[in-house]
Amino acid sequence: MATENPFKAEFEKYRDQLNEMNDKRERLVKASRDVTQSSKKVIFQVHRVGKHNQQTVLNQAEKDIEGVTTQHVSRIAKELQGNDNDAWKLRRAYSPGMQEYVEAATVLEFCKSGKLLTLADLNNRLTKLSDPSTSPLKINLSDYLLGIGDLTGELMRLAISQVADGEVEVANTICNFVRELYKDLSLVAPIMDDSYEMNKKMETMLQSLVKIENACYAVRIRGSEYITDAEGEQYRYTLALDEEG
Repeated sequence: MATENPFKAEFEKYRDQLNEMNDKRERLVKASRDVTQSSKKVIFQVHRVGKHNQQTVLNQAEKDIEGVTTQHVSRIAKELQGNDNDAWKLRRAYSPGMQEYVEAATVLEFCKSGKLLTLADLNNRLTKLSDPSTSPLKINLSDYLLGIGDLTGELMRLAISQVADGEVEVANTICNFVRELYKDLSLVAPIMDDSYEMNKKMETMLQSLVKIENACYAVRIRGSEYITDAEGEQYRYTLALDEEG
């Protein structure tokens, strides 16, 4: 009578563990993809903001980001709750979605308050997604900083649109904010675990900053091409009269 291989049961256990881990990774990838897509919609909503619709647009964006949190980020929290090892082991599966989520939440907060949403405040919003008896989902520092690296691109687009709408002072405020952000992140990027990825984002961030500065600089230098509107509240771009003929 053949005896059962004593290693068989152990390897079957390892097989089941690997299959379970792979299934969890796939679920996290899908959840991350949904977080990314929904967060992009929040960013698009924020870019609709203007002088006369600011509150309406931001209120809707606030509802949208809450929907992303409860419908999609909650799926990531469910997969990772109570297991810090899996959170780090499977980080690459859900990191892109969390970075996009950080970008959406921070650009919305900036438009509301003119301030940077901190990692602590962002993580406080996620505590409700996990069982109180387990460790809550927390966005790690690397994903937060990588998301902030993408934030400046959205602020650049916002600043350019504000210049086009005549909101020059708003564009200057954004310019100063991005300049300070770039200066501070320049000190952190070289020592990050994801320094290669962050350094690439820093290059893009510098390009965004230069574009904002050039737009604000053009307004200051070519001020004769800007006139006050009928209400005296904003500046509109127009060709100088002596150039029309």
